[in-house]
This record gives sequence, C-alpha cells and structure tokens, in this order.
Amino acid sequence: MKLLSLTESIKLVKKYGVQFAPSRQAGTAEEAARAAEELGFPVALKLISSKISHKTDIGGVALNIENSAGARKAFARMRKLRGFKGVLVQKMVRGKEIIIGGKRDEQFGPTILFGLGGIFVEVFKDYTVRVCPITVRDAREMVQGIKAYPILAGFRSKKGVNIKAIEKDLLKVNRLLMKEKNIRELDINPLIASAKGVTAVDARVVVD
Repeated sequence: MKLLSLTESIKLVKKYGVQFAPSRQAGTAEEAARAAEELGFPVALKLISSKISHKTDIGGVALNIENSAGARKAFARMRKLRGFKGVLVQKMVRGKEIIIGGKRDEQFGPTILFGLGGIFVEVFKDYTVRVCPITVRDAREMVQGIKAYPILAGFRSKKGVNIKAIEKDLLKVNRLLMKEKNIRELDINPLIASAKGVTAVDARVVVD
C-alpha cells in the first residue's frame, strides 16, 4: 500500500468535484510567506509528505497564521519533519467541521462514512456508514442519522449549514470510491460546512 502526499490526495479528490480552500504549494520559507500574503491572512501551513499519515500528530499543521513572519517560522519547523516535500499554504475557512471518509472492505467493497469533525467521531463514535453505491436518499439519511445532526441543521438561534451541499459531496465521494478501484482508504478530514456551502481543507488517500 502507498500513502499519497497531501497535494496528490487533493488533486484526486478535486477531480470528482469536491471544492477545496484556495492554496499554494511552497518549497522555501520565502515562498510560503509570499503565498500567505497572496492568499490573505489568516492561513494554515500543512506538511507535504508521503511518509506521514497523520500530520497533526507530529506538528505538521499550523493554523491561524496571521503574518508573514509566522508563515516563515512554521515553514522552518516543518522542514525538519520526516519526508518533507514542501508545505501547502491554505486560506483559513470558518464553519462546522465534518468528515467524509471511505475504505475498501474485502467482503463488501467500498464503504463511505459521514460524521461531524473533532471529538464527535473520535470520542463519541458519532458517524454513519453505508456500502457504496449510495443514492440521494442514502446521503440524506447519512447526514440526518448522526446524533449531532441538530448542530448542522441549526437550533434555537443558531444558524444551520447547507445540508444539500453536504449530501452532494457525499455523492461525489461515492462516485470516486466506485470508480477508483485502487483506493484502500480515503479521509477528507475536515470539510468546513457553512450556510454558503462546503469546503474541504485536507485529504488523506491510501492506494494499493
């Protein structure tokens, strides 16, 4: 099995219509600072490596960078990390974090997962799973099926996110998993959902 780099993973997922936050690849500290200035602060810096599966665990992600000096400093730190192939400088996006994932099961074939980001998936195991291919109805039931659905739909004075956009992204990832037969694991974590729509900010893909 092979872990694709961040940029390779994003390129593959974008091919199926999933929208990602504006970003630039940088190979030097000055390129990182210039990319941050062009994108507009605040930005995030993310390690590009085909050796590291979970970037956050080793300090391969820096969020809410507010100036060029901060971008240079984050780059200098990431340059020392294993498998370093540069960084991705990315515009920060605000909203609710969600996860869309998938894996190829030996018995059932491709399966797709949906959940709210952060502790809701990791701690509370609050997610839904279906065997691909899924329908529009399946996508709707997956979103509505998590316990934290009211956080997405909106409650009391809290404004909800664009549920239809989430359902459309589930169908896009479904098509990806059905067509790309060599994918072993896929995580788009997180996507940022708001009233306007859904924007992905990270992707992890493992292929055979």
